[in-house]
Amino acid sequence: MNVPVKVYASKPLLNKMRSDRTLNQATNVSKLPNIYKHSIVLPDGHEGYGFPIGGVAAFDVEEGVVSPGGVGYDINCGVRLLRTDLKASDFKSKIKVIVNEFFSNVPSGLGSKGKLRFSVRELEGVLEEGAQWAIKRGYGWEEDFRRLEEEGKMKMADSQKVSNRAKARGSAQLGSLGSGNHFLEINVVDKIFDNEVAGVFGIREEGQVNVLIHTGSRGLGHQVCGDYLKVLSRYAYREGIRLPDRELAYAHMKSREAANYLAAMSSACNFAWANRQFITYWVRESMEKVFGSPAEDLGLHVVYDVAHNIAKLEEHQVNGSKKKVIVHRKGATRSFPPESPGIPQEYSQVGQPVFIPGTMGTSSWVMVGVETALDRSFGSSAHGAGRLLSRKRATRTYRGSEILSSLGKRGIVVKPASIKVMAEESPGSYKDVDEVADVSHSVGVARKVARLVPMAVVKG
Repeated sequence: MNVPVKVYASKPLLNKMRSDRTLNQATNVSKLPNIYKHSIVLPDGHEGYGFPIGGVAAFDVEEGVVSPGGVGYDINCGVRLLRTDLKASDFKSKIKVIVNEFFSNVPSGLGSKGKLRFSVRELEGVLEEGAQWAIKRGYGWEEDFRRLEEEGKMKMADSQKVSNRAKARGSAQLGSLGSGNHFLEINVVDKIFDNEVAGVFGIREEGQVNVLIHTGSRGLGHQVCGDYLKVLSRYAYREGIRLPDRELAYAHMKSREAANYLAAMSSACNFAWANRQFITYWVRESMEKVFGSPAEDLGLHVVYDVAHNIAKLEEHQVNGSKKKVIVHRKGATRSFPPESPGIPQEYSQVGQPVFIPGTMGTSSWVMVGVETALDRSFGSSAHGAGRLLSRKRATRTYRGSEILSSLGKRGIVVKPASIKVMAEESPGSYKDVDEVADVSHSVGVARKVARLVPMAVVKG
């Protein structure tokens, strides 16, 4: 080990980590070259590919490494929150109609395709300009991009470093949710914990309705990861690198392979931000149709959009001095405090919004970045509940039809791409998201702002 492993967890969450390879994977990460301070596991940590999901590690930008296993296959899987000026009572007679509109306009499920089609040149524009490409062409409001992490555009992107196979997989998928734990949720503010910060975010009262979007870079990002794992495995063999785990294939930051991966990863990040932007467009279109009012009058503003599978160049204090590092966040959300560079001007006095989504039957959390997170986790917080059961075990444990029925009895409308996904993504397949939020708050990697509870969910 080059650095210690630091775990943020309650006893129940730690016991779950001990039941799979989470801690072993974090230990392997700690053995990578020129890692700084700690190999970190956040409260939602569980076994992943290479890094544990909920894992954070920072490496020297000159002498360190970059590893696709520290980002994952779903590059820039992330969450976007839209607030509204509507109350839960406004939805009572319309909720099923809205869900059907969402389901129609935002395709979900494995291999799902969006409603839009793009030429290769247009797709390459998306890969290099991200959400800004979509907004410039009328798929959003000018204010939107200012409320996205990196303003929805990673500047290191180079579409020529993305394979033709990856482009082919992604070309028809912009504006779609995909499968697995991805969702489009209508929720309501259940409780506000910090009125000042919530107000700055546009969350003004309990009973206010919001829309949560959770998806990523779809097949394009998956292919980028797969392509570069092969490239970096060959690099490791050529350079005589002995890996602690073959899933942790890496390249030294000064290498051509590292530069190419970062350019392709950044392109996939831009694809994901554009994807969530197109979905935002269809959410607004759907709401306008059902309510008969412009989206502006409904108050459908973006609160924030944040990635939770990404590697980024940042500056952090390390052993008393400022260092340029590459921070890997694998199932981890950036959590920057007030007056940090890179957060929207309107949030500069309170801090960056942080989202911890739950499952289709549990609460989700709006939190805010805090100063202590910089020292404790390189400005990172948990990204969700974290899986408790594998998808295979979940399908053996739960019946999708019964989950659908039980959620309906609780007043939660769910429109799934398949009944199977209801079992795979059942609330019981995940850890307690409230406990994850509690631990994140108590250890000082984020602070509670508001709890949201689901009204309706479109499930991928």
